[in-house]
Amino acid sequence: MDILTANDRSGEYPRSWYADSAEAPGPYPAATGDLTCDVCVVGAGFTGLSAALHLAERGYDVVLLDAHRVGWGASGRNGGQVGTGQRLDQDELEKMVGQTRARAFWDLAQEAVALTKALAADHAPEAGFASGIIHACHRARLVPHSRDYAGKMARDYGYDLIRPLDREEMRHLVGSPAYHGGDIDMGGGHLHPLRYAFGLARAGAAKGVRIHEHSTVRKITEGAPALVETDGAKITARHVILACNGYLGHLNRRTAARVMPINNFIVATEPMSPQARDALIRGNHAVADSKFVINYFRFSEDNRLLFGGAESYGYRFPADIAALVRKPMLEIYPQLAGAKITHAWGGTLGITLNRMPHFERLAGNVLTASGYSGHGVALATLGGKLAAEAIAGQAERFDVMASLPTRPFPGGVTLRWPLLVLAMVWFSLRDRL
Repeated sequence: MDILTANDRSGEYPRSWYADSAEAPGPYPAATGDLTCDVCVVGAGFTGLSAALHLAERGYDVVLLDAHRVGWGASGRNGGQVGTGQRLDQDELEKMVGQTRARAFWDLAQEAVALTKALAADHAPEAGFASGIIHACHRARLVPHSRDYAGKMARDYGYDLIRPLDREEMRHLVGSPAYHGGDIDMGGGHLHPLRYAFGLARAGAAKGVRIHEHSTVRKITEGAPALVETDGAKITARHVILACNGYLGHLNRRTAARVMPINNFIVATEPMSPQARDALIRGNHAVADSKFVINYFRFSEDNRLLFGGAESYGYRFPADIAALVRKPMLEIYPQLAGAKITHAWGGTLGITLNRMPHFERLAGNVLTASGYSGHGVALATLGGKLAAEAIAGQAERFDVMASLPTRPFPGGVTLRWPLLVLAMVWFSLRDRL
C-alpha cells in the first residue's frame, strides 16, 4: 500500500478546519527535466521547509520536493501544540544518557520552541501563537510526579515556567471530571500549524528555494553527487535531506525500519459562545493528558473545540472519523453530547521505539531527520535548521540529536505493524483499566 495515497486524494489538502481557514501559497509546479542544485530536500513539512529556508539564507541553491502540496502531511494536520522539552521527560532522559547529555537535549528542545515562535512571528503571524500547555493526569497516582517534576525542572534546569495543579485548580482550568491534577507549562503553547507551514513556504520561496509540488520521489541514488528521481525529473544534488517522517514509505529502508507511520485523528466542533468555551478550557491554553493513547485539545480562534485522539489499527483511516473521535471527546466532556462536529480528519505521523527523533547521516551527503513521535512542531522546525547546519559544515548539534541511537522495530518493516497493534491494544486497555 502506498502511504502517500492510502487515505487522501492526490495533491488535495484534507477537509480539515486548518485547510478551510488558511490560504495556500503557490501552487508550485511539478519538477520536470534535468535539474541541478546544492541541496535537494525531500518533503515539504516543518523539517523540510525549515531546512530549505535556513539553507537558502546561507546562500545554498535548494530544490524542495513534495509528493502533494507544502504542509500537506502531518505538519498541516496536527494538534498545533508547541511543547517544551523532548518527547521524553528529562528524568527519563537522565536515566538513559546521564544528566550532562540530557541537559544538551533539553537545551536543543528549548531552542526549538524559541525558533518556532520567532519564525511564526516573522513569517506567519496569522498562525497566532498562544502560550500555555496544561498536562492533565487521568489517574490520581500520577499527580505527585507532576508536582515533583515541576520542582525538579526549576531546581536542576532553572526552568520555572511549569507549575503544578491540584485537583481543584485543574477543574477550574479544564471543565472535566476526568482529571485529578497535573501541571501547566507556560513555556509551550499552540498555533495554527498549516498557516505556519504556509508562512515558511512563502519565506523560503522569497529566498530563492525552488519548490516543486506533485513531485513524488521514486528513487535516490547515493553518490557524489546524489541523484534524486521523480516521475518527471532527475535532480543532481551535492546533498540530500530526507524529511518525509511518516510518509517515507520504502524510499529508504534503513530509516523505514526505525520510523513507523501511525495515524491519528482530530475533530472540530461548531463555534461555541465565549461562556461555553471558558467552561471547557479557561484561558487560551492547550491541553494534553497522561494517557498512552493521548487526548489533546484546544480552542481555535473562532471558538471551535479542536479535539484529537483515538487509536486506529490499520493504514487506512476509518470510514467515520467523527464517530471515532467523538467517543473520547465525550469521555472528557460529556456535556458536549449535543455538539455538532463540522470537520473530522486524519493524518500520519512517524514514531520511534524510544520516542526520540531519528537523526542520522545515511551517507556522507545524505541526511535524515524524522520520527518526532507526536512532538514535532518545534523539534521538526529545529531539525531542519540542524540539518542545514550540518550541510554547511557545522554538524555538532545535528550529531547531538543523532547520538542517541534509534533501534529498528522488531521484525523491521515487515513485522513492525502487527507488533505495534498488539502493543497499542495493551496500552489502550491499560489506559481504561
